[in-house]
Amino acid sequence: QVQLVQSGGGLVQPGGSLRLSCAASGGWVTIYTMGWYRQAPGKQREFVAAVTGAGSTDYADSVKGRFTISRDTAENTVYLQMSSLKPEDTAVYYCNAYFAPADYWSQGTQVTVSS
Repeated sequence: QVQLVQSGGGLVQPGGSLRLSCAASGGWVTIYTMGWYRQAPGKQREFVAAVTGAGSTDYADSVKGRFTISRDTAENTVYLQMSSLKPEDTAVYYCNAYFAPADYWSQGTQVTVSS
């Protein structure tokens, strides 16, 4: 059973940066697609970014050019570097590890962008 533990997040001013980390334990997720999702108050959870086991990346249009997803296979960890943050980026961010039929989620962490 894979467990995903997040770190990072918090309060940042508009235009600032944050980095989220998601460490997997209980199994190697090298072949998994690792992704980040977020859920703002009153809204559905939405896709943010993903990186496949082969290293291909994909981003939501709303974060392209501002967020970067990366993974360290040796550390079994995925990162989300967020820059030029906007108030609309405020949400609970979740890490996901997917390799059908396995689908694992982290506990979520709050990111608040406010002055």
